[in-house]
Amino acid sequence: MSEPLVVMDGVNKWFGDLHVLQDIDLNVDRREVVVVIGPSGSGKSTLCRTINRLEPIDQGRILIDGEPLPAEGKELARLRADVGMVFQSFNLFAHKSILQNVTLGPVKVRGKSKQEAEARAMELLERVGIANQADKMPAQLSGGQQQRVAIARALAMDPKVMLFDEPTSALDPEMISEVLDVMLELASEGTTMVVVTHEMGFARSAARRVVFMDGGRIVEENTPEAFFNDPQTARAQDFLSKILNH
Repeated sequence: MSEPLVVMDGVNKWFGDLHVLQDIDLNVDRREVVVVIGPSGSGKSTLCRTINRLEPIDQGRILIDGEPLPAEGKELARLRADVGMVFQSFNLFAHKSILQNVTLGPVKVRGKSKQEAEARAMELLERVGIANQADKMPAQLSGGQQQRVAIARALAMDPKVMLFDEPTSALDPEMISEVLDVMLELASEGTTMVVVTHEMGFARSAARRVVFMDGGRIVEENTPEAFFNDPQTARAQDFLSKILNH
């Protein structure tokens, strides 16, 4: 059995007096899709952001591919290159074209030639369905298209794991499915993914495991089928009854 790709071991995090992550133990295997759900303020996004050290932790340890998270400097930059991140807001460079947004990291961080980076970027833009937009600026694209660029940009670094922090929450309803479709495809291709989302349909269809958080803790984790059909804790039952009956 190979080592898990991501290991969170006894992770604790405080914001002042607020204990936002409480004794988090979570492993993510290679090629596994773990979907993290729970009410607002349950610590889901913070958990996601600790995996590439956008949020430093106060106790415990996190390993990526067997290596502990570095504190800062070059090692941290290298780690972030291995951990792709897609945020709620697209965070694209407004003054650079779509193609430039996707090639910047591979050239600057991975040391790829411009030609190599552009060829790979076009492949990825094709994969997310917007190769025909490569010369446009981010502001000329819809929110759903911009988020697909953000996914292509993260993939361009050939990351070991992809983190998605509520990637559809800022989108209009009709744009959500175009982003989820790309994510479903990535999941089916064996991309290792940790996804924080409110999209229960995605959790059902793409997750290998659903992790339910509340109050900074992992309350329950199970296969999607078991979690949605037979939640084991009263808190998960209550949460699901509220969201699935509307």
